[in-house]
Amino acid sequence: MTLLEVTDLRVAFSTEDGLLRAVDGVSFALDAGEVLAIVGESGSGKSVTVMTLLGLTRGPRTLVEGSARLLGRELLTAGEAELRHVRGAEVGMVFQDPMSSLNPVQRVGDQIAEQIRAHDASVTRAQARERAVELMERVAIPHARARARAYPHEFSGGMRQRAMIAMALSCSPRMLIADEPTTALDVTVQAQILDQLRRIVADSETGIILVTHDLGVVADIADRVAVMYAAEIVESGTVDEVFYDPQHPYTWGLLGSIARVDDARADRLPTISGAPPSLLRAPSGCRFGPRCPHRFDRCSLLPPLEARVGLATGHLDRCWLEVAEKRRRRVVDGQIGLAAEGSVIA
Repeated sequence: MTLLEVTDLRVAFSTEDGLLRAVDGVSFALDAGEVLAIVGESGSGKSVTVMTLLGLTRGPRTLVEGSARLLGRELLTAGEAELRHVRGAEVGMVFQDPMSSLNPVQRVGDQIAEQIRAHDASVTRAQARERAVELMERVAIPHARARARAYPHEFSGGMRQRAMIAMALSCSPRMLIADEPTTALDVTVQAQILDQLRRIVADSETGIILVTHDLGVVADIADRVAVMYAAEIVESGTVDEVFYDPQHPYTWGLLGSIARVDDARADRLPTISGAPPSLLRAPSGCRFGPRCPHRFDRCSLLPPLEARVGLATGHLDRCWLEVAEKRRRRVVDGQIGLAAEGSVIA
């Protein structure tokens, strides 16, 4: 069952320097029990995309176009009263920084209980607090009953993130948005957070949108991947399609920059040359063109996001190169990567 359908989403902010197009024509869908990862470097539009779904980017200087339908209900034109019901009750949100997302002067358990009662007035304070303890136990917070009376500063970073997940799950939402849920966590705690997300999907068929720049996390938990660059999706497909048969040079660069344990230690990790373009004045044609060592004349035209790989109709990309040529050019030093400027395979 399809939970969410996003079609041609565009988000722009009016600034003193002009119109900044933070999201430009993004489309994707999310099914029940599916984990969709949205990846890309900072500033690519990932967080703006998901925050717009819940009306968190609205303002007098914001222009939003397109469609985002949650189980048939349009979110982009929904009123504030309707969105207040959607937030928490139907869509849970795990924000990037749990310390700034939790009230520092309110006990953690009370904050979780407050959300439960906000969406169900029939629940008493005692029942909501008991439910908060149960949720904290579910996300593996030790000594949950005692911890429910603690304040956010008494929690470690990993425990605060788990408390945020517990709060997001407090009303049994159909969809969960996790914005960089493992940022700044050590690998052990990161593994625990990912394990909790897996259990959520297995237990309740909740659909998850995972926003991250960590491809290791994506490989571990996601079913499908959408790669964003300069406000656009430049490639999307299943995890296997994107990781083992990537079709866009930007994706090659991301995959090539991952440190590998099966390779000899390099002096420096491979990088993508140049810098992302300004979204105030995006380049014409392929937006990755100015940084791409494989660019050619046709890249001056914007390639559509479409299926180009045989029968893989769900594997989409924005690159004019022929599939066979892509598969030849993406191999750098025996593995997938982006050739350095000046070392392009002719």
